[in-house]
Amino acid sequence: MHVFVTGASGWIGSATVDELLAAGHEVVGLARSDASAAAIEAKGARVRRGDLDDLDAIRQGAESADAVIHLANKHDFDNPAVSNRAERAAVQTIADVLSGSGRPFLLASGLAFPAPGGPLTEEDRSPAHGPDSPRGGSENLALEYAERGVNTVSVRYAATVHGDGDHGFVAALVAIARARGVAGYVGDGANRWPAVHLSDAARVTRLGLEKAPAGTVLHAVGEQGVPTREMAEAIGRGLGLPAVSIAPQDAAEHFGWISRFYALDVHATSARTQELLGWTPSGPSLIQDLEAGYYFRT
Repeated sequence: MHVFVTGASGWIGSATVDELLAAGHEVVGLARSDASAAAIEAKGARVRRGDLDDLDAIRQGAESADAVIHLANKHDFDNPAVSNRAERAAVQTIADVLSGSGRPFLLASGLAFPAPGGPLTEEDRSPAHGPDSPRGGSENLALEYAERGVNTVSVRYAATVHGDGDHGFVAALVAIARARGVAGYVGDGANRWPAVHLSDAARVTRLGLEKAPAGTVLHAVGEQGVPTREMAEAIGRGLGLPAVSIAPQDAAEHFGWISRFYALDVHATSARTQELLGWTPSGPSLIQDLEAGYYFRT
């Protein structure tokens, strides 16, 4: 397939492009900078210049593709409304182009909401509806297009997609620990974060493109939930710092923007995804990656 990928030079996107090319697909990646364009071309993919606000470039990329994988996000945690509006507009643009075509449209979503009474499953629907909700309610918006002739598939990535080179949430926690002199967790640290290794996340994305029917929700989850206290203790060992409890009322001041995620208790299963795709997570665990020392290089 000829696949148009937004976020193609990003953390998950870069690994996904490698997966797609290795499987024989042709890839065109959206690139907003010369550096991003060079990174995409170095892999053997082609480039379309533009960014998440360039809806014309996104529209043209979708029009000329057999399938679209949307992984780009502004991740502006200081101004979430900006990220939410941009995400919704991009998803709306892609879905409108693909409407009635039966072509696959995979989009990135998240697992930042708990399920009452047990682990979050692929059957649990996101509570985010409308442009002012997290990610602009893009998952629910895109899934509506499954009834309009779009092979929509939502891939919910674990809160922590980890590995060598990760600059996301775990890297942010390491930076905070360095700055504060302690590796903190909120309260008793029993709250959990689901996790997945980058290689497994990329494989789910590629398999979802090839196998998942319209309206499917996939969970890119390798570990259902890693207690945040265990994460903090591993960070503390890596930095030679104590792991300490931060009172919930002090979490925002101590952790900043990441506190609203770090205090959540989210655990999720990927059993249905594994059965549907024939996928078994095989990468290292989050604690193994922390113990490997990747996150503590200076």
